Amino acid sequence: MNDARQHTAPGTPATRGGEPPRTANVLVVEHEDGTGPGLFGERIAAHGFRLDLRRPWKGDELPDDLTGFDALLVLGGTPGPYDDATSPWLPHTRTLLRQATAADLPTFGICLGAELLTVACGGSVRHAEHPEVGPVTVTTTAAAGTDRLFAPLTVDAEHGTPAVQWHWEETESLPPGAVVLAGSEHCAVQAYRLGEHVWAVQFHPEVLTDAAREWASHDEGQLPPLGIDPAVLVAEVAAIEPRLRADWGALADRWAAVVTDRLAGAGTGD
Repeated sequence: MNDARQHTAPGTPATRGGEPPRTANVLVVEHEDGTGPGLFGERIAAHGFRLDLRRPWKGDELPDDLTGFDALLVLGGTPGPYDDATSPWLPHTRTLLRQATAADLPTFGICLGAELLTVACGGSVRHAEHPEVGPVTVTTTAAAGTDRLFAPLTVDAEHGTPAVQWHWEETESLPPGAVVLAGSEHCAVQAYRLGEHVWAVQFHPEVLTDAAREWASHDEGQLPPLGIDPAVLVAEVAAIEPRLRADWGALADRWAAVVTDRLAGAGTGD
């Protein structure tokens, strides 16, 4: 996956009054090697965002709180959301997610990040009866029609949208107030929102072919019991990569717009 640590790119719009725009500062939490922000990180960095990538698995410290950050992105990884003993940074990650939710700070949790958000905010996660690995169709709910990130995906709601999955856990009970935005055949909660600016997705909008190849190699012993041929899985992801880039890249752009709008409002007193 691409490393977007401390990365910004040109293109941030000017604020009202002609003042130079302040760069949005995004805290990104990575849980293990090879699980970086990928496509999602590329797209939000292209909006001029600064991605402060923390790797606690490698010794990076997480901040005490979210002071100075405009958004929070929590990535996926092998640990489960309750694996505090083997991944001792998880309790503090859950604390940061609770803080972000309480402040309605723009937040995006991916797979493990979504599971941590669920647990942090009063829901629960269980082992999935039908683990999903590889391309799976995600179908939006009626509530997605008014959601800022998922509404454009409702245009083809009947056929759904392909997404890369890689999970052995799933939501058992939602946090209070969660609005379900998408599901799949074997996983009822593929995406939900808390408040106005906090999103969680079970799938991987950041993953493209190269990452799928690396993960399939890493997990090659776990895939055949699921009836999955690793080589076929990688070929299937490669075949839909243009659509993955289009659909999930655009969703990342919409999340970036949420961050930018909230930052502009905070800067002008709106």
